[in-house]
Amino acid sequence: MAVLRDRDVLTPDTLALLQLVADTGSFAAAARKLGLVPSALTYRIRQVEDALDVLLFDRSARQARPTEAGEELLREGARLLQEVDAVANRVRRVATGWEPELRIAVDGVISRTTLLELVEAFYAIAPPTRLKIVDSILAGTLESLTSGRADLAIGIAVDASNVSGLQQLDLGEITFRYVVAPHHPLADEIQPISDDVLRRHRIIAVADSSRSGQGQTIGVMSGQDVLTVDTMQAKLQAQLRGIGAGFLPDNMTLPYLRSGQLVERELMRPLRKIKLRYAWCSNAPGKALQWWLDRLQSQATRDSLLNNHYVG
Repeated sequence: MAVLRDRDVLTPDTLALLQLVADTGSFAAAARKLGLVPSALTYRIRQVEDALDVLLFDRSARQARPTEAGEELLREGARLLQEVDAVANRVRRVATGWEPELRIAVDGVISRTTLLELVEAFYAIAPPTRLKIVDSILAGTLESLTSGRADLAIGIAVDASNVSGLQQLDLGEITFRYVVAPHHPLADEIQPISDDVLRRHRIIAVADSSRSGQGQTIGVMSGQDVLTVDTMQAKLQAQLRGIGAGFLPDNMTLPYLRSGQLVERELMRPLRKIKLRYAWCSNAPGKALQWWLDRLQSQATRDSLLNNHYVG
């Protein structure tokens, strides 16, 4: 005789049957509702108990009361049945054109406040699509898209004109200024500051997230001491502490410049202005990607993604 495994007995039908017994408080009552003879229902429950080697119902009283093990199985069973229903609904909606997952690569200069507002709005329509947000920097933002790790890239700052099959639109332009903490030595230097003077001071740089080994390094001069961090927020915090200096985008530094926590330094080199784009590869986007593309058509949304770095 074959030995039943846990997965053989813990089927959705069996879990529903156990719940019915608990709800009616009687094997006989549950059997009547199902159109079964009581012995057939009892046999099915005994199979579950034998497979799990536990007693699920206390049979010493007139009513069938779940044991502690039975209560636990009923709780977990209810959760599993909900998940089965959710999966079925998700599959039905995916079949109507929704992607199972949408991966969005987002550059470090993009406002996470606005990004999360868009995520909230997306979830509000109850899509079956799971979202995955991929943090990226510089060339790594584009590489996430071209390598297939992302379906949409927001904040591409490198030239992508030679990428076959790529569709891209302008997001906006940001200005990078050279800023330091007021107690940093460069705060007292005579302006405009030359490269020779800058080279004597540590620069804070953000590591390019490209995995190909062809990432970019911006603003670091030969022979200059450099502290490399993983995110723009870490770079900002390091410069606020006076650990080093460097270029930061207006959209992240404005309140700190106003409060005096950072000061701008004029250099002999010009301000750095960078045009950003968003891009995708699909010629026939699914409903989830199309939802995001529709939102990115709004000038207000694009402006907010570049400038809304502060809550409240």
